[in-house]
Amino acid sequence: MTERWQPVIGLELHMRLKTASKMFSGAASAYGGAPNTRACAVDIALPGVLPVLNGGVLKMAVAFGIVINARIAERSVFARKNYFYPDLPKGYQISQYESPIVEDGQLEIALDDGGVKSVGIERAHLEEDAGKSVHGAADGMTGVDLNRAGTPLMEIVSRPQLASAGEAVAYMKKIHSIGCFLGICDGNMQEGSLRCDVNVSLKPAGAKRLGVRAEIKNLNSFRFVERAIRHEIKRQAALLESGGEVAQETRLYDPDLDATRPMRGKEEAEDYRYFPDPDLLPVAIPPSLVDEVRAALPELQEQMRERFVRDYGLSQADAVQLTASPEMAAWFEDCAGACGGGPQLAANWMTGALSAALNHAGIGIADCPLDARRLAGLLDRIADGTLTGNTARKVFDEMWRTGAGADEVIAGKGLAQISDTGELAAVIAEVLANSEKQVAQYRSGKEKVFGYFVGQVMKATQGRANPAEVNRLLKESLEKAD
Repeated sequence: MTERWQPVIGLELHMRLKTASKMFSGAASAYGGAPNTRACAVDIALPGVLPVLNGGVLKMAVAFGIVINARIAERSVFARKNYFYPDLPKGYQISQYESPIVEDGQLEIALDDGGVKSVGIERAHLEEDAGKSVHGAADGMTGVDLNRAGTPLMEIVSRPQLASAGEAVAYMKKIHSIGCFLGICDGNMQEGSLRCDVNVSLKPAGAKRLGVRAEIKNLNSFRFVERAIRHEIKRQAALLESGGEVAQETRLYDPDLDATRPMRGKEEAEDYRYFPDPDLLPVAIPPSLVDEVRAALPELQEQMRERFVRDYGLSQADAVQLTASPEMAAWFEDCAGACGGGPQLAANWMTGALSAALNHAGIGIADCPLDARRLAGLLDRIADGTLTGNTARKVFDEMWRTGAGADEVIAGKGLAQISDTGELAAVIAEVLANSEKQVAQYRSGKEKVFGYFVGQVMKATQGRANPAEVNRLLKESLEKAD
């Protein structure tokens, strides 16, 4: 059904900027807190108060603009966006309209077929967030929490150039990584640090004129963005196929039903009656400030991946996993730098045992009960032959559970690898003495039975025997005459 129709998708992303205080007041911008405990007189719009711009947000917006190769406005103006909701105490939101700080950028995204697509970014402007309505707060009533009111946002508006749910998610993930690696956003989507409004329309395949769009509001996960777009494409296609018309409206996505539903008619810019905020002067951004920000830009995700492959000799797959976040990348570099076994051993354990443990616990690397140096200590014991691979995992599990260091666990559990030739020879002699049938099979040419002897030695030593020494001594013993 949808083959007749070509989806056209644009995203409006709201990125919460990582500042200590709010956009126009000194109140804390941290997430959470008891309702209305992080809202000051400016945030709740008491009479006589005036906004004062947080200068840190300007540098954050400039940094983003530089990364997307956008035009940075030398003169930027704040406007009042007028609408009336209970969680908007002033009756307007301070935003930007005609003179945004960032305009006309480009971002390249990787496609599933291995290709690359350039997506235009129309603008990125600064604005304050609204408060939050809390439904069912008491006796079926709706409460208003203004802790979030005034927290700084950057709204990033793409051009309508995305053609599928997959492309939209790839674009959103790229924006997410830029925000995190620049250090301007904490990236916590569960807390609303990156929220997405999706505009979806369909046009006849090959047509130039765009169809009527519907906007899906406040999506806060990559999965919901993908599912909402897929549903909306199917909904609009079915409507058009049946001879109906798509209404220009705002819709909400219900993840339980995997469906969108109408919320209200779609507002246009004129509905908000924008005008320059008389309480705020235009912002001047001189070239010297842009140069200062450019000189201080950190390494971004793609640059870091290339360096991990080039300098550490990692595979592309390992580099991708280890640069999933700035915290993961820093953790790896700390571990690799302290590990005598080299970066590949550190990568193997981080993408294997450590990632599995984090996933099982449902936590991120920032909440890992081990630090990078402790894991490096474990890897040193593998590299110097103190531990076998099997016992190393036992030590790791105990370190994860208790937070102890590798040497402490090894000593306390008696898990050091057995490499003493005499001790191993005695164990091997006992195994062979109790395996007359298998010994005869091996000496008659059935060499596959060799693995049986290795297993028995490992069982007898609880996995602590040095594998190389076991193999060497077993062969010597089996080659001796009866």
